Amino acid sequence: MGFQSEVESSVPEASDEDVRLMLAFSGGDEAAFDLLFDRWSGRLLRFLERMVRDPAVAEELLQESFLRVHRARDRYQPQARFSTWLYTIATNVARNELRRPFRRSPHDSTDDEGDGAPLTLVADAPATDEVVEARRQGDAVEAALETLPERQRSALWLSAVEGLSYAEVAVALETTEKSVKALVHRARVALSRQMGSKETPHD
Repeated sequence: MGFQSEVESSVPEASDEDVRLMLAFSGGDEAAFDLLFDRWSGRLLRFLERMVRDPAVAEELLQESFLRVHRARDRYQPQARFSTWLYTIATNVARNELRRPFRRSPHDSTDDEGDGAPLTLVADAPATDEVVEARRQGDAVEAALETLPERQRSALWLSAVEGLSYAEVAVALETTEKSVKALVHRARVALSRQMGSKETPHD
């Protein structure tokens, strides 16, 4: 795997439960694979749904991702956190799907890679405690995410939702840490602008 200098901080500790389970599976413990699927399938499915924007296709890609995990059992090496490795697999599976000609859309273009410090995302909580307002904000964020280019959407989701470091996201997206910072910055700017325009309707 490339970008080795950027992921030195990502080398897992012995206490990493997911790495322990994957190593157990590599040693022949089939139950360990089932546990990994139970631990990660829900989160990975949500990520794939954001990537391909089709729940049915995301389900298929989830199965393909874990099939690749299963096939890699004999050559698995814990050089990074299990989550980084898993999201790298899922990202590649999703990219292969998105490269199919009939899947392409204006939002799946390659992003320009510029500099800039990340901006703060829109507020996590609504201005009031009303459930309706919270749901409205949630729906608006979901809709705004759908408009982002694939690489921006992926970088933002992996860093802001899944908690991967920029170095780990760089591995998953097969790019540089600098590019990830730029992608996340551009995604946050776009979301902030869209949310701002939704909150200020024109007369």
